[in-house]
Amino acid sequence: MDKLDLRDLSFEELERFVGDELGEKPYRARQLFRWLYRRNARAFAEMTDLKEELRERLEARCTIEPLPIAAVHRSADGTEKLQLALKDGGAVEAVLIPGDDRLTLCVSSQVGCAMGCAFCYTGSLKLSRNLTCAEIVDQYRQALHHLGGKAERISNVVLMGMGEPLANFDAVAKAVNLLMDDRGYDLSGRRVTVSTCGIAPRLKDLAEQTDASLAVSLNATTDTTRSLLMPINRKHPLAELMRALEAFPLARRKRILFEYVLLAGVNDTDEDARRLVKLARRISCKVNLIPYNPHGASDFARPSDERILAFQKILLDAGVTAFIRQSRGQDIYGACGMLGRGARRPDSTARIS
Repeated sequence: MDKLDLRDLSFEELERFVGDELGEKPYRARQLFRWLYRRNARAFAEMTDLKEELRERLEARCTIEPLPIAAVHRSADGTEKLQLALKDGGAVEAVLIPGDDRLTLCVSSQVGCAMGCAFCYTGSLKLSRNLTCAEIVDQYRQALHHLGGKAERISNVVLMGMGEPLANFDAVAKAVNLLMDDRGYDLSGRRVTVSTCGIAPRLKDLAEQTDASLAVSLNATTDTTRSLLMPINRKHPLAELMRALEAFPLARRKRILFEYVLLAGVNDTDEDARRLVKLARRISCKVNLIPYNPHGASDFARPSDERILAFQKILLDAGVTAFIRQSRGQDIYGACGMLGRGARRPDSTARIS
């Protein structure tokens, strides 16, 4: 019989399991939760304030076995890509991305992806399966272990890795809530971001069931172009997506993040920028411009630095907050749109300084 993975349980589910199945008092659930999500325990034997008999029962019925880190690929810019081995023989990737004053962990939600975005390598792999809540949470736990257990070193968690988070909604929502639970890691909603390609009906669920921040991979300002780049737009076109975003509740000082991959000659014209201004003015948002990261599985090209800066200037002049993302980890296929590509690429792409 398969063992129950305790990392698949919310605190409330863990509390019921401890009481109904193990016959223990509720405080045992709190102890277990702290061991898992504060002390980052990797084995029941570490839980020394639990009686030995209880630890033996947990060992017999449950598991908290971590996903093995099969490989660590280190970029020249300090980015690290962790390749984690799954029990069924598959693999998933998480990326530690250093910044000037932060360290961001990019987490995956699926093995492969079914969305088929034309510019994304992961989409070319197709979908193998959804990750479980435990497999999503364990990417954070293993990253902490890799960093020596220092939780304060990871400043932000973004679900922008392999897969479409809202296509694996239940597991993602539970994992996000586990990361944010104040009895455990206690990450704030400003530090945890869920990114979607635009599954509009699920945005309401995300707002109702989590306090995570929202990022939307936009990438085009007309249905014609967006449908060519992102097949999801044929099912949930821009008008539907924008209505859902306008209805998305935002806490004070919180904004939605528009991610916009710039593709030379496709979506980087002045007219595209002006249309993006109109969309951005409809909601409280900021824009992250992402110069395309070539990966060999598509024929797109990165715009010139001059074109990227001119595009940004139109947004800034119109009062739209717009940043150019400094792509990191390109030399290890760890940058946006490159996950699943492999270990290391033979060249690197120029970056705007």
